[in-house]
Amino acid sequence: MWARLRTWVTGNRTEPLDPTRTDLVIVVASFDDAEACSTALERGADGTPRWTEDAEAVLRHHLELPIAAVDEAIALAGQDGYVRVPATGGPSDPEPADRVSLILQRVQVLDALHCAQEKSRMASLAQRLGGDAHGWDALQPGTAD
Repeated sequence: MWARLRTWVTGNRTEPLDPTRTDLVIVVASFDDAEACSTALERGADGTPRWTEDAEAVLRHHLELPIAAVDEAIALAGQDGYVRVPATGGPSDPEPADRVSLILQRVQVLDALHCAQEKSRMASLAQRLGGDAHGWDALQPGTAD
């Protein structure tokens, strides 16, 4: 956050992260409801590829919803800047015929507090619409460490 404020004050604006970049890689993920975002982010900071704390990331939430609730979920999440992206891969068990995997993403600087807030928000959204939030991951440009 301080890096963004410093950039704003000094006028050295950088381009926002383009979520369609082809060099984005998963730098941190958590699909365990009991795992704290801070723990996942610590793991990401120590891992390879490495999560970069001060850089923007593409935060993706993986949901499973009834087909009839997908449009409402997209509209509600869209109010906070989330967009739907095509689901890649999927759960090991096939989806029931009346449910669909949904990935919602937005670009943001990721920290433990905001990650936990968004994780909770998506779990609440999924529950209200009769679905499940399976977890989240974050992507940043791959680096040659």
